[in-house]
Amino acid sequence: MTNKYNIYVGNLFDDYPEDNMRMFDIENRRYLGSKYSLSDFILPKIYNEAPDAQTFLDLFAGTGVVGSMARKYYPEVIFNDFLYSNYVSYNAFFADGELDKERVQNFIKEMNDIDESLLDDNYCSLNYGNRYFGMAAAKKIGYIRDEIERRKSEFSLKEYFVLVASLIYSADRIANTTGQFEAYRKNPEKFKNLEMGMVDAKCYKGVKIYNEDANVLAKRVKCDIVYIDPPYNSRQYCSMYHVLENLAKWDKPTLYRDTAKPSHLDNKSEYSKKNAIKVFTDLVSNVDAKYIAVSYNNTYNAKSNTSNNKMTLEDIRQILALRGVTKEFIKDYRPFTTGKTELINHKEYLFITKVTK
Repeated sequence: MTNKYNIYVGNLFDDYPEDNMRMFDIENRRYLGSKYSLSDFILPKIYNEAPDAQTFLDLFAGTGVVGSMARKYYPEVIFNDFLYSNYVSYNAFFADGELDKERVQNFIKEMNDIDESLLDDNYCSLNYGNRYFGMAAAKKIGYIRDEIERRKSEFSLKEYFVLVASLIYSADRIANTTGQFEAYRKNPEKFKNLEMGMVDAKCYKGVKIYNEDANVLAKRVKCDIVYIDPPYNSRQYCSMYHVLENLAKWDKPTLYRDTAKPSHLDNKSEYSKKNAIKVFTDLVSNVDAKYIAVSYNNTYNAKSNTSNNKMTLEDIRQILALRGVTKEFIKDYRPFTTGKTELINHKEYLFITKVTK
C-alpha cells in the first residue's frame, strides 16, 4: 500500500497481539521512491530479457526491495547504497553470519520493559525530543542505541546489525514526520510511544553488500545485470533521512538549527546536482555488465523546483545507446509529490539495454 507521497507503508501500522513481537519485512519503511509496488513489474521484465543471467547488482538499492525480490530469480545478488542506514538494513536482512534470534529477542524484550519516565536525557532526547519523536520515545530510542553500542561484544556482527536495523525500523514507524526527515510536524495531536520490534532477519550465502559511491563500485564489480535507480531530482536522501543515518552511525555529531541536522552532510549525491548527466554517462560507460536496467519516472515538468528531474527521457535514451540496443517498458504510476505538483497520466519507465559495445 502506498500513500499520496509514494511512500510504501505496508502493514506498518497494523496492530499485533501484545504477547507477540512486531516483525518488520524489508519493505516496512516509509521511503521516498520505494519500488515495492513496482517490483512485480520490474523483475519479471528484466528476467524475461536476461534469462541467462546469474548475478544481479542493485546499485542504488534504497530500501532494498528490488534486490530482495531479485533473490528469487538469481543465485547471487549484490546490494549497494550510499546511505549507511540502508547498508545496516541489508546486512540485517540478508548477510550471512551468526544469528541467535532468541538472544536478539531477549534484548528487545528487555528494552521494551524499560520505563522511559525513569530515564535521564541523552543525545537523542536533547536533539530530537518533541521534534521528530515525543520526549519519552526519544529518551528510550537514545537509551536503547547506547545500550546496543555498550553491549556490542555480547552479540555477533550479524546480530548487531539486526538490533540497529530493528531500532531504525521501530523509530521510523513512530516518527513525527510525513515519511522523511527534512522537517517534523509542528503541532502533532499526540506523539507515539516506542515499542521496539525486530526485522525479519535471514542469512544468505549468495549476497554481497556495499556502502560505496555507485560510480566507483560499478567500475570494480562485474555482474550480469546492473539495476540502476538513482535519484533524479535535487532532493538529497542524506538530508531526508539524516535522523536515521545518525541512529545508524551513532557518532553523535553536533546538530544545528531547528531541523537538528549536522552542519555538514558528507554523502550528497551528484545525481541530484546539475552535472547529473555527466555522472550518469560515466556510470553507463564504465559499468561491467551484460545488461543494464534503468528505472525512471518523469517529473521534470513539476511546479516544484526540487521535483524537477535533472535528466530527461531523451538524455537516458542517448546515454544507454552508447552501450547497446535498448527496450522500453512503461507502466502507469503515481510518483512522489509534495502537493505542489499535479502530474496527469504519469508513467514509470523501465529501460533494459543488452550491452554490445
